[in-house]
Amino acid sequence: MKIGVRLHDFGKSTALELAKKAKNVGFDCVQLVLNKAIEGETGLAGTLSKEKANFYYQTFKNEGLEIAMLGAYFNPVHSNKELVFKNVAKFKEHLQFENDFGASFVGSETGSYNDDKWTYNPLNRTEEAFQEVKRIFKDLANTAEIYNSNIALEGAYGHCMYEPKALKRLVDEINSDKIYYIVDIYNYLSIDNYMNHTNIFDECIKLFNDRIVIFHIKDFVIENGSLKQCCIGKGMMNFDYILPIIKEKCPNAYLIFEGSKPEDMEYSFKFIQSKIN
Repeated sequence: MKIGVRLHDFGKSTALELAKKAKNVGFDCVQLVLNKAIEGETGLAGTLSKEKANFYYQTFKNEGLEIAMLGAYFNPVHSNKELVFKNVAKFKEHLQFENDFGASFVGSETGSYNDDKWTYNPLNRTEEAFQEVKRIFKDLANTAEIYNSNIALEGAYGHCMYEPKALKRLVDEINSDKIYYIVDIYNYLSIDNYMNHTNIFDECIKLFNDRIVIFHIKDFVIENGSLKQCCIGKGMMNFDYILPIIKEKCPNAYLIFEGSKPEDMEYSFKFIQSKIN
């Protein structure tokens, strides 16, 4: 299995410097969000090209790294509809050049009516929210079909697709073979359900099955009555249960660290590697 990292967790720099940092830890692949990782990049529509995509593909390939996913995360239910329009255009351009990056997917979450906070809002769990997210990602799925590219979607407790069943319904109703799943167990957790995180994981495996292409690897502790991310391998996530099932059921999925601190990555990489080998 390939272990990767969200590249901007190393900070913002040049592609070559970031590639070297990722490879020095031992990672096989990266999740690339251009405007957050690469100096001088906005990632906005109109800024990408085949030549630029090929440059990044070659830069990472030369360091032995694959671009597993391009992050073009945006909020489809943001109240600023002009911003939504611009972000949809950005996502479509990422889909257009996905293959030139050598990437396998363009990824996003499903948004929140709290706009830039991306947190729980009662409206997120309404049929209106579901239909608006469906409308936008149906359009993006059509674009993916045009360019023979792929989309990876991720649910989260505070977002419009707040549980695995909601995300499954979304993908089923869009009905495109160009949409796959990202599973981030931590994102589905709250202070009320974290003790059941292996059950939530099992539900994802059952519902999404071999359409899971990325697992975001995170760990957590409880601090002052809230969930808080911590160094992978030093928290409460039951990796002894989770990783063998991933290896058996989704052996081709990417395992991507997200939100790790650079000083923790070597320890966490060795920890995860020891569990899947």
